[in-house]
Amino acid sequence: MKIFCLDFETYYSQTFSLSKMTTEEYVRSPEFETIGFAIQCQSRQEEGGAPHWYSGTKAQLKAVLDKYELDKHLVVAHNAMFDMAILNWQFDIRPKGIADTLSMARAIHGTEVGGSLKALAEHYELGVKGTEVLNALGKRRIDFNAEDLAKYGEYCKNDVVLTMDLFKHLSAGFPPIELRLIDLTIRMFTEPSLLLNNHLLKDHLEGIRERKAELTKIYPKEDLMSNDKFAVLLSNFNIEPPRKISITTGKEAWAFAKTDEGFKALLEHVDEAVQILATARLGVKSTIEETRTERFIEIAQRGLFPIPLRYYAAHTGRWGGDDKVNLQNLPRGSVLKNAIMAPPGHVVVDSDSSQIEARTLAWLAEQNDLVDAFERGEDVYKIMASSIYVKAQEEITKDERFVGKTTILGCGYGMGSKKFQAQLKTFNVEIEDGEASRIIQVYRETYDWIPQLWRQAGSALDAILANQTTTLGRGGILIVEGAKGIRLPNGLYVKYPNLRKMRNEQGKDEYVYDTKKGKAVVPNRIYGGKVIENVCQALARIIIGEQMLQVAKKYKVVMTVHDAIACVIPEQEAETGQEYVEMCMRMRPKWAQDLPLSCESGMGKSYGEC
Repeated sequence: MKIFCLDFETYYSQTFSLSKMTTEEYVRSPEFETIGFAIQCQSRQEEGGAPHWYSGTKAQLKAVLDKYELDKHLVVAHNAMFDMAILNWQFDIRPKGIADTLSMARAIHGTEVGGSLKALAEHYELGVKGTEVLNALGKRRIDFNAEDLAKYGEYCKNDVVLTMDLFKHLSAGFPPIELRLIDLTIRMFTEPSLLLNNHLLKDHLEGIRERKAELTKIYPKEDLMSNDKFAVLLSNFNIEPPRKISITTGKEAWAFAKTDEGFKALLEHVDEAVQILATARLGVKSTIEETRTERFIEIAQRGLFPIPLRYYAAHTGRWGGDDKVNLQNLPRGSVLKNAIMAPPGHVVVDSDSSQIEARTLAWLAEQNDLVDAFERGEDVYKIMASSIYVKAQEEITKDERFVGKTTILGCGYGMGSKKFQAQLKTFNVEIEDGEASRIIQVYRETYDWIPQLWRQAGSALDAILANQTTTLGRGGILIVEGAKGIRLPNGLYVKYPNLRKMRNEQGKDEYVYDTKKGKAVVPNRIYGGKVIENVCQALARIIIGEQMLQVAKKYKVVMTVHDAIACVIPEQEAETGQEYVEMCMRMRPKWAQDLPLSCESGMGKSYGEC
């Protein structure tokens, strides 16, 4: 199998460009036109020759691409989601393998180095990216004269050389399993299988607009704009109004500014009515649910539903939404989930890894009594509630079990009593301050190896700052390699860029590291419990990734959401296929053969039925 590097140059204008449109909308538009492409070949045994540039009609370019037989080879691109979408949707070509240098760089560098080809080429001193693309603004292929088209070709060939050289740098030591996950992630978008139910979506959109009109009539603008009155409105919907500490007064205040994280959460709340209230306060015309539904309808009119996922969206390696389609936070029972349909003759199977973070945490901390309880399939929530309320498990009520569940799932990373209390309140469970503190203390005493792991993680931060090497958790699975960060079993790292100590508002020193928010770089607080949250999420993500590849050996994986994997299975083998998926989801990684894993799965003609 040879390695090809490919880069397309396409028509764009001030109104028709990727800065104005999603990738799906742009590539599928009737206005789309390929100006040309550059391609370079390099076999695994010997250096490849110079890149070639081709420009012509769609039919001419298709004929050239067919001669390269890319369906038999690995194709590399920078931002492969774009180039592979063109290759499939415009030219009906699907490579045997796909590699994406943008995804690889994100896994290696995170936010330390910009993700653009220009920034990465400069970082690795590979060469200089040209600027000829700026001269192509608004120009169709027929608008180029021979000289300008040749210059554009040289620019495109230079991009291919930079990308191929970048691939060589990034692939040295890059985990092969992660390359396979990149390939799988790109194909979820570029080779879609799922359908969208346009009739259901249009009915849903009409209903949203009707409810919005009703609510905006009920609540006058002065109630929405008054902080205290808006807090009362939220309370009426059983929502705890978000608060913050005012920088100017140092006192607690409502977190109702559009930049406040608590308010942003209201804009994405599972209850559409809450979304409507929050957007009405901002004076925004559309809720997130409304714009999402509109986008789904537009996609449905263009074809199958591509699933855009950002590989390594978080520094823990988790996937995130992309291309303005975020499926990571669709609530259970959502109409949008019901509108996502299996292709004819198939069903969707969605399998969710059960309590994977809680299991991973107990295993990593060597909290063996909890690990054994998971292994035996016992109700760990009742066990926790039994310790909290000092009564036999068979006497535990449904509400008490819920408190036990919240404790197991929420207190493993050093959560304080105030946050624990607020978390319970979001589920309409109210407890006193003292009771919240007592429950957390019971958790920490019952599972005392977990707080020890937090303290060990605090020492790991010291080691990172001092550029020292040490281990973290069970059996040296996690290795702290100084400034590199914490080495994971797959060979990648959890990184804390520019880790340093900073004095907080209370005059205490605390660790912070740089996090990128938009174009700004801001300090982000880090401590032992948070480190453990990071590494547990990273380990869970590695496990899910391995399981996903195992599922993909037999069935087409169409998406992953948090700790769940969705695939499509032919109807005639639906039950055996579901069993196979569940078997894969219980498979333990080689580096954690004693980590008990379990799952739950559902099946249906739509994603929402699963």
